[in-house]
Amino acid sequence: MVPGEERIARRLERSIFNPMTSRQYARSLKLHPAILVLLISAVIPLRGKAQEISVQNEATAPVKITAAEIAAMPHQKMTVDEHGKSVVMEGIPVRQVLEKAGVTFDKSMHGKSLTRCLLVEAADGYRAVFALAELDPGFTDRVILLADRADGQPLDSKTGPFRIVVPGEKRMARWVRQVTSLNVVQVQ
Repeated sequence: MVPGEERIARRLERSIFNPMTSRQYARSLKLHPAILVLLISAVIPLRGKAQEISVQNEATAPVKITAAEIAAMPHQKMTVDEHGKSVVMEGIPVRQVLEKAGVTFDKSMHGKSLTRCLLVEAADGYRAVFALAELDPGFTDRVILLADRADGQPLDSKTGPFRIVVPGEKRMARWVRQVTSLNVVQVQ
C-alpha cells in the first residue's frame, strides 16, 4: 500500500461499518438537523434537472447536446413580458438546436413536410407542440428561443437549465421550463 492509503482505507472502513446518522453528524457540526438538510440540498444538484437536451429527429438516432455546447453557441437576447415584468432572456433559436441534430429548414418545407411538429418535453412530464413551420425563417420572422439565461443570470432550478421562450404569445402555456428533450414527429 502507498503511504496514506492505509489511513484512508481505515477511515473508509469505519465510515462503512459505523455510519453516522444525519442527526449525529449535525450534532458533531453543532447544527440542527433541518439546517443540515437545507445545506445539503443547496449544495447537491437536484436529480432530474437535465444538463443536456436530447434532440430526436424522426429519421436519426437521438443527439445529446450539453449545456456547455449550448453555452458556446451564439446567443440572442430578447426582452419579453413575463407576468407583467420585463425580462431580458438569452438563448439560442430552437431552429439552430434542431439543425445541429440534422433537422433541415429550407424550400422543401411544403406539402407533407408541413405535418412535422416539434414535441418539447420537460423534466416534470409537461409537453408542448410547435409546427416546424413556426420555427422556419422562411415562414415567420418570430424567433423561438431555447433560453439558458434571464437578466444576465443562469436560469434558476425551478425554470432551468433550459426554457422555451415564445415571444408574442398572450399565454405562456408553451414556455416550457426545465426542457429535457426536443422530438421532431410526423403527424399522421
